[in-house]
Amino acid sequence: MAEDLVLVRARELWTALAGTWVEFGPSGGAKVVVAPTSRWAPLSWTGVVRIGDAALVTAPNVRAAELMDDVARTMSHEELVDIVRLRAVLPVLDVLGPASLGYLDGDGFRPAHEGTGVEQLPAGHGGPAALLALAGEQDAGESGLADISSPAFCLRRGDEVIAAAGYQSWPRSVAHLSVLVAPHCRGRRLARAVASAAVAHALDAGLLPQWRARPYPSRRVAAALGFRELGAQLSIRLGDVPVGQGR
Repeated sequence: MAEDLVLVRARELWTALAGTWVEFGPSGGAKVVVAPTSRWAPLSWTGVVRIGDAALVTAPNVRAAELMDDVARTMSHEELVDIVRLRAVLPVLDVLGPASLGYLDGDGFRPAHEGTGVEQLPAGHGGPAALLALAGEQDAGESGLADISSPAFCLRRGDEVIAAAGYQSWPRSVAHLSVLVAPHCRGRRLARAVASAAVAHALDAGLLPQWRARPYPSRRVAAALGFRELGAQLSIRLGDVPVGQGR
């Protein structure tokens, strides 16, 4: 069977972000490493990433790694990103995610921006600022639009930017997509149009587009453009583990 190069590139990204040397196992399963500088999760949190049939876990210290290693021995790679299952056996205090991880290459891309009037604004342009403010802190933060390094691809209604997309440049030539639509304009396929333009720009630059999403509407947009969900990401903050538990 031909090697899935998109899956290989996705795994290369997450191992590069792990903060220590680690690789996804060739036969599936999960690996746990101590990596206090992992970029998968906030400082002192534990990160879990599944890509394909294998998972990796970065723990902030030895004690957390011991606990996660015991859990990984009894759970499948899919269960390791299931917060309900994890809460049942771990002292989970806080959670970020889980979020699906989707990727595509040029062959799988289904463009949706032709003829839509999408405008390209240069990187650093203030055009999307009003949209970020209108969307509110939670939605704006979830979108990541304020952090894009690419041009912003926008749709306007009059002078108002009502939808925008772009991407952040991540390691291993990955383009991490960010999309945001004004609350009063959602459900009109605007996200698909602006995201499609951003994806096309990333592919033209030789980058691998990545779509990370939690809500179903965002995952639906990604699927419409041709993204394949290859995995998921989860970050958890663990409480103190009593001595004798976890081994």
